[in-house]
Amino acid sequence: MTIRFGVVGTNWITDRFIQAGLENEEFLLTAVYSRTEEKGRDFAAKYAGASIYTNLEEMVTSGEVDAVYIASPNSMHAEQSLICLNHRMHVICEKPAASNSAELRAVIEAAHRNDVLFLEAMKSTYMPNFGVIKDNLYKLGQVRRYFASYCQYSSRYDAYRQGKVLNAFNPVYSNGSLMDLGIYCLYPMVALFGKPETVKSVGLMLSSGVDGEGSIVMRYPDMDAVVMHSKIADSYLPAEIQGENGTMVIDKINQPYQVKIYYRDGTVEELTLPQVFEPMYYEVEEFISLIKNGQRESSVNSHANSLAVSEVMEEARAQIGLRYASDL
Repeated sequence: MTIRFGVVGTNWITDRFIQAGLENEEFLLTAVYSRTEEKGRDFAAKYAGASIYTNLEEMVTSGEVDAVYIASPNSMHAEQSLICLNHRMHVICEKPAASNSAELRAVIEAAHRNDVLFLEAMKSTYMPNFGVIKDNLYKLGQVRRYFASYCQYSSRYDAYRQGKVLNAFNPVYSNGSLMDLGIYCLYPMVALFGKPETVKSVGLMLSSGVDGEGSIVMRYPDMDAVVMHSKIADSYLPAEIQGENGTMVIDKINQPYQVKIYYRDGTVEELTLPQVFEPMYYEVEEFISLIKNGQRESSVNSHANSLAVSEVMEEARAQIGLRYASDL
C-alpha cells in the first residue's frame, strides 16, 4: 500500500521529512504546495514527479494525494490542517500543531468528524531510544524529578540584534522560544508522566513580542519537573529523570541517541539502542502504519497528549505575557 503525500511548506524541515519518507517504500511524494509557484517549482525540482500547487484546496481535491504533511509557520498550522481534514485528508502536522488549545481542539474535532488521522509531528517520542526511556523507568524506583533543557542560539538572532525581525522572532507567526524549542522538552514529559498539576513560568520577552528564553517548574503528585528553553543562548546539559534508585541521563531530549542509568551503588547501565535511520523516519513510519491499519490516532503522540502540551504552553505563555493574535 503506497501512501501519496502532499507537503505544505518548502523549507529545510520539509526536505528532511521527504528524505526520511523516501527511506520507506510505502511513501510517495506526489504534490508540493507553496504560496508562490516559483518557490514551489524550485523545491519540487529536487523530487521528480511531484505536482506544484499554489492553492491548498486544489491540491487536496486533485485526486493525487492521500495524506498531507504540514510544515508552514506555526500560526498557519490549524487553518491548513482544517482545510485538509475537512477534505478527508490524513494529516501529520509539525509541532506545535496549533497556536493554542482552542485551535487544537477544533483540529481534533475535525479529524474525528471526517474519520481521518491527525498526528502532531513530534519526532523524538518515536525514536528508538525514547522507547528505551519509557521501558526502563521502573528501574529508577519512585521518580522525583524530570529535567530537560533545549537551548540553542538561533541563526536568526544575529539579524534580530541588528534590527531585522525575521519570522523566528515574529509573534505574527506564533513563534518564540517556548513554541519552537520548549515544546521538545514538554512533549516527552507529558508522554511519560501525563499533564502536571501546576505550572510556574518565567521568561525573557523580546521587544518584537516573543520570548527569547524561559524556564518552567511544574508539579506532579509525587515529583516535579523543570524545563529550560532558549533561542538566544546555548546549553549543553543532558536531560535527567531522577529516581530514588538511580538517575536516567539522556543526551538530548529533542532527539535521544544515548540513554544511561546511574545507580546509587555506583554502577552504570548502558541502555542505548543503535539507531538505523534519521530521526524523522520513525514518525513517518508510525504515520503510514496508522493509515494502513485504519487507526485515527497514535497511542504515543495521542490527541490527549498534544492537547495537554498545548494547555501547558498556553498557561506558561500567559504567565510571561506572551500572546498571539489567535489568542484574542
